[in-house]
Amino acid sequence: MADMFVKQAKQYAEARPNYPEELFKFIASKTPKHELAWDVGTGSGQAAASLAPIYKNVIATDTSPKQLEFAIKLPNIRYQLTPPTMSITELEQNVATQSSVDLVTIATALHWFDLPQFYKQVKWVLKKPNGVIAAWTYYWSEINESVDAVFKSFHSVDYEPFREPQHKLVENKYMSIDFPFEPVDGVDNTGPFDQFVLEKLMHLDDYLTFIRSSSGYQTAKNRGVELLTDNMMEKFKVAWNSYGQSKKVARFPVYLRIGKVGN
Repeated sequence: MADMFVKQAKQYAEARPNYPEELFKFIASKTPKHELAWDVGTGSGQAAASLAPIYKNVIATDTSPKQLEFAIKLPNIRYQLTPPTMSITELEQNVATQSSVDLVTIATALHWFDLPQFYKQVKWVLKKPNGVIAAWTYYWSEINESVDAVFKSFHSVDYEPFREPQHKLVENKYMSIDFPFEPVDGVDNTGPFDQFVLEKLMHLDDYLTFIRSSSGYQTAKNRGVELLTDNMMEKFKVAWNSYGQSKKVARFPVYLRIGKVGN
């Protein structure tokens, strides 16, 4: 998965929307203490930077050194390059000791993981019984009727052959992803919860950069296929300009799974 994002790491850092503050307030309200959070698959550090004002320390890990080059630097965030798989010894060396972490977060990356192996690590590092794991994803943006119609056609015809199987989990809003944890206090299930929305003000160029930062686009490019042809970009341009205003608000519904480790 890391290799897929290496070539467009700078694009990814610039194009991706910031997560809403309300999301982190909700998650943090479910952890009794706010001493240590582990952000896994941190990428450019967007989630880690939002956790930093809430948790005393944040350890943010990724398997891509290129992604970490563009990560947001803050005094209480420690960025750590990790191998794709870690033994318990490596986990202790690179991340944290047993039962020492208040919160584990995974922002738009859980669908790439070896889940049985990863969940063993999560259950090892989280404090018992109330340590929390929160994983969320979002799907493609909603702009307006014209742009969304062009994108829907582009996605189903041009983009579809280069989409990875894991994206079915995203398309299904993480409903079907394995998540073997207990509900946190105040709710009776582990989600997905959908009350949060990302918003990003975009020019057309920003929107196209967002598409270029996606894994499917990179897969196509690696196979010698340019998905955003001149003809396709013209279709997007016409749709974008049909509503006036060069800048438009892109909305990304967020789907959150959250649970506690239990005993």
